[in-house]
Amino acid sequence: MEMMEPETERGKKIRAFLRNKTSIVGLGLIVVITLIAVFASYIAPYDVRAQNLAERLLKPGWPHLLGTDDFGRDNLSRAILGTRISLAVGVISVLISVFLGMMVGMIAGYFGGKFDVLVVGIVDILMAFPTILLSLTLLFILGPGLSTLIIAIAFSFFPRFIRIARASTLSVKEEKYIEGARLVGRGDWGILIFHILPNISGPIIVIGTLWVATAIRIEASLSFLGFGVNPPTPTWGNMIRSGVTFLQINPWLVVVPGLAIMVTVIAFNMLGDGIRDISDPRLRG
Repeated sequence: MEMMEPETERGKKIRAFLRNKTSIVGLGLIVVITLIAVFASYIAPYDVRAQNLAERLLKPGWPHLLGTDDFGRDNLSRAILGTRISLAVGVISVLISVFLGMMVGMIAGYFGGKFDVLVVGIVDILMAFPTILLSLTLLFILGPGLSTLIIAIAFSFFPRFIRIARASTLSVKEEKYIEGARLVGRGDWGILIFHILPNISGPIIVIGTLWVATAIRIEASLSFLGFGVNPPTPTWGNMIRSGVTFLQINPWLVVVPGLAIMVTVIAFNMLGDGIRDISDPRLRG
């Protein structure tokens, strides 16, 4: 009788992920949203900048399936193009803050000393302010725009990832395999890159996935307040901002981008919860 090979840790995680229906649905939605963002220029049925005042504020119907705005622009096309901006802002800002936060948090937690004290003090001060307030402050200084919006959101998330990386590093550096690495001659930077980083990246990736949803919500809020990407470039936030004026006449101007934000946020939260469950052995069952 042929003996079965023991299942690897990676195999257990993949099997646990595939069993999690919530994660599968979240991943499927994110794949669809990403494809829409990538091919938005080909999918959108109309030019998002083309104005036709004779067709302004049309309700859903044919040929404008989701109606038009106050300039006669197709609402469906603008929502599709808005996917590209909103998703890019959410993903890129979180990637920047995760990378920088992990680097600073690992160095502070591993080496300690005055640098650690300084980092902890700055993080405590920054985390005393709401995330959106930090973003607004930076945007007020730098001005609105896509690049400054990404920088502002990344900066507001930055201290949170520093704290997570530092706490994880403080725990991991006390493990016996770290001492073993020192005994065989591995230097501090080698230990950080090859031993500590792989062992703290799991929980940070989980939290980063969840914070992509938060970044998308913040982008929509900042655009609604007039500090996001300048019109006529469509984003879900500035679509809601311009549609509020005509809410009683044509509520679809707000409903369409609002639903897009809701579905995207739910999808990232579902995926993040699934990744969290498979990352923690206690939750895999």
